[in-house]
Amino acid sequence: MTENGRYDYIVIGSEAAGVGLVRELTAAGKKVLAVDKSKEKIELLEDEGFDALIADPTDENFYKNLDLEGVSAVLITSSDDELNLKAVKALRSVSDVYTIVRVSSPKRKEEFEEAGANLVVLVADAVKQAFMDKIKKMETLKKIEKLKNIMESLRGKRLGIFTHDNPDPDSISSAYALREIAKQFDVIADILYYGEILHQKNRAMVNLLEIPMIRADEVDLSHYDAFAIVDSSGPGVNNSIPPEIDISIVIDHHPAEKVVADFVDLRDDVGAAATILTEYIKELKITPSKILATALFFGIKSETDEFKRNTRTADFLACAFLYPFVDHDLIEKIESPSISTETLDILGTAIKNRQVYSSFLISFAGFINDRDALPQAADFLLKLEGISTVVVFGVIKDTVYVSARNKDVRIHMGEVLRRAFSDVGSAGGHAHAAGAQIPLGIFGETNEKDLLAKLITEAITKRLLSAVGMEQS
Repeated sequence: MTENGRYDYIVIGSEAAGVGLVRELTAAGKKVLAVDKSKEKIELLEDEGFDALIADPTDENFYKNLDLEGVSAVLITSSDDELNLKAVKALRSVSDVYTIVRVSSPKRKEEFEEAGANLVVLVADAVKQAFMDKIKKMETLKKIEKLKNIMESLRGKRLGIFTHDNPDPDSISSAYALREIAKQFDVIADILYYGEILHQKNRAMVNLLEIPMIRADEVDLSHYDAFAIVDSSGPGVNNSIPPEIDISIVIDHHPAEKVVADFVDLRDDVGAAATILTEYIKELKITPSKILATALFFGIKSETDEFKRNTRTADFLACAFLYPFVDHDLIEKIESPSISTETLDILGTAIKNRQVYSSFLISFAGFINDRDALPQAADFLLKLEGISTVVVFGVIKDTVYVSARNKDVRIHMGEVLRRAFSDVGSAGGHAHAAGAQIPLGIFGETNEKDLLAKLITEAITKRLLSAVGMEQS
């Protein structure tokens, strides 16, 4: 017994599962008591230094004499279903302490719950989950091994790492992480981007974290021996990378088809590309610097909209790994930049031009310079009462950019935009957030902005409503 007779967990059964739990919980700093009828098993646990007790777990008198105050849970782990059922009933006759019990047959799950088990662990489910976890681990390790081989082949050479155009925090942090990985292999890597970094938070992130970003149209791409791309799946997919550029490394969390590269890691079961790169950092046993951890953490947090959009278990695990290294004062500074006059004007125009069709809002934000203001406007308009889907679009030079936000579970905005615009431009994204680019020329030749705005709005509205099965009134 412990000094005060109190335990955090009581583990009934000292077979492999029970002994494993005793070891893991003790290693985690918990006070654990192991219980079994077998003298030999208990002596083995005592020899290892664990608290252990020889007792019959099916005897209610055992529980009456046991101090259960403060116990978080009793874990019944024997492989004998009958013994486990009797143990549950005996325990329940004495105490309502939280009880988790191992059950070998799914058919008996209800019987154990009726007997008073709070949580039933089916052996088949546990084995399946264990196998799935190991399979995912294996796939990750195989990918990392392949990435290491590519990096080794580039040792002493130059790698260009592309983001998508007008990079966001997820793209920026992912590129920065890949650059830091490349450093481990003595690969000289640069982060390259097309477009502008206009969003206030994005600029604040780059400036405060001093992330080295190079405009791709201001360098000679022939100086690089190989190229990678993050948060996008290839030349022309939400980027201005020349089509003749061969990409060696592709890392993205958006669904894509026919991706050609030496190394491809496409996952739609994570909410951010930064999550994938964090996994690489962890498995490569690279201790992230304050700057790298802060960048990746902010990238995941931003891409998942504060963990409210497309967030998966892997994203939370990545953030848990990064958290001890993150500079939270820097995060606060990044998240609280001043808003530009142009962003305010774009937001005002989007509010003024909004058209509402049931819970679907469409708005033309005007002829603009700051593409990143479009998702900001879409996020703001999604807060309007009765609105579940927002599409905001604006013209930058010779392209119409579309940004969509959605909280209607019946609609997948990535698919909607693909149906609406894939024949005239490029489109894609997730159920809750998506985007598209459309050449301005398809809307006709005119220099009169008011007429062009009218033509664009009518055409986009018609295509969007048709894509979601609505009629324009």
